[in-house]
Amino acid sequence: MSEKKPLILVSNDDGITAPGIRNLVDAVKHLGEVVIVAPDSPQSAMGHAVTISKPLRLYQTDIYGDIIAYQCSGTPADCVKLAVDKVLHRKPDLMVSGINHGSNSSINVLYSGTMSAAMEASIEGIPAVGFSLCDFAYDADFSLAKKIAARVAENILEFGLPTATLLNVNIPKIAENEFKGVRICRQAVAKWKEEFDERLDPNGRKYFWLTGKFINNDTGEDTDEWALANNYASMVPVMFDLTAHHAMPRLNSWDNSIKK
Repeated sequence: MSEKKPLILVSNDDGITAPGIRNLVDAVKHLGEVVIVAPDSPQSAMGHAVTISKPLRLYQTDIYGDIIAYQCSGTPADCVKLAVDKVLHRKPDLMVSGINHGSNSSINVLYSGTMSAAMEASIEGIPAVGFSLCDFAYDADFSLAKKIAARVAENILEFGLPTATLLNVNIPKIAENEFKGVRICRQAVAKWKEEFDERLDPNGRKYFWLTGKFINNDTGEDTDEWALANNYASMVPVMFDLTAHHAMPRLNSWDNSIKK
């Protein structure tokens, strides 16, 4: 690996052969030396899960030609951990994750394997960003997403990111001539209204299938959901410190007996 070119780690949660990661590699490969460590199969909605109960497998593959690439049997977070400890010989200058097939806006950031790969890199002090295209189709048009990914990656390499901060970038499913630009947003306050569909297998045994719909009651025009609905790409700065700092004064006002 070159000591002069920026080192860029690439991962995802849709698997190493997904069109999204191929497009992401194409988007950033001109910016430095790319190394790919990605799951060998889809790992969507795995969140920040790590493998502790079974061995992890890591195999080098030549499916990306001259670009160094490894496929891992674990989760997106596993991939980044293994990349840092076993594959890379120096700290990456940038970690990019995606391009995810489907949105990771609002509350989805908590469930997203795409964002957890970027989060794991950020925990290691690596500037990181996750990209998602709001189109679940395997043959989705990634041309706009590629341009945005390249632009964001260039800016991170040039200007860096605030300490312990990563970016969650979502791109709407629109034609390029409809695109209005990138907006810096907050995460919309929204959630999934979930139901478990009860079914029977061929042997008459009960099982459940998760269903539901996304509910956004946040009317703010500064949110990622508003941006996406209005033909902007959303860029939300995210942090892995989950402390609710605003709640600490209120908790400190509780009866002192609880703190003794």
